[in-house]
Amino acid sequence: MASEQTSKRILLTGGKGFYEEKRSRFLGESFPVENEEEALCVIAGMKKKYYDARHNCYAFIVNGVNRSSDDGEPSGTAGRPILSVLEGEGIDSVLVVVTRYFGGVLLGGGGLVRAYTAAAKDAIAHSETAVLKLCCRVRASVDYAAFEKIRRLSDRSGFSVSGVEYSEGVAFTATGVSGTGDIIRRSLSDLTGGKAVILSEEENVWIREKE
Repeated sequence: MASEQTSKRILLTGGKGFYEEKRSRFLGESFPVENEEEALCVIAGMKKKYYDARHNCYAFIVNGVNRSSDDGEPSGTAGRPILSVLEGEGIDSVLVVVTRYFGGVLLGGGGLVRAYTAAAKDAIAHSETAVLKLCCRVRASVDYAAFEKIRRLSDRSGFSVSGVEYSEGVAFTATGVSGTGDIIRRSLSDLTGGKAVILSEEENVWIREKE
């Protein structure tokens, strides 16, 4: 059985790329997308925007599902090379569209693969990415003295502290790797002599790792 994915690289902001060969221009553009429907909507918009282009080829990966299209180019010379770039970069939740304006000279299969690959790589190079980690979050409340102890010893106990709110007591979020909810609750109980109040718990939450 394949192991469950516990981290993934995603696109935060899109970028634009460019490649030119024998007067054919290849305009690459990347987009962060959350689902297949959103990807298809963006593709439709790009085809409308570049209605006068010869081809609008694309590839996307969303939650491990991938799709690609040669949009009239010879089979395997456009969509698959773009997809290979995304797979090579290990990025999820991403769409890349490469628009070609034909320059009047045929490039051949190898030339097309090279051009679509280069435009896709350039678009990704001008994008911002981040790594998400699958985590567990426990929201809890303790008194002030207990919170200071928790904050000092949190790293040693296998979780981080964030979202701190001060009132009569201190509410905060303890975040650890996915599947450690029981361990976090037990640690909070041990550190506070059983006085920590658990407010809520979320398992399998994707959280951006610190750079």
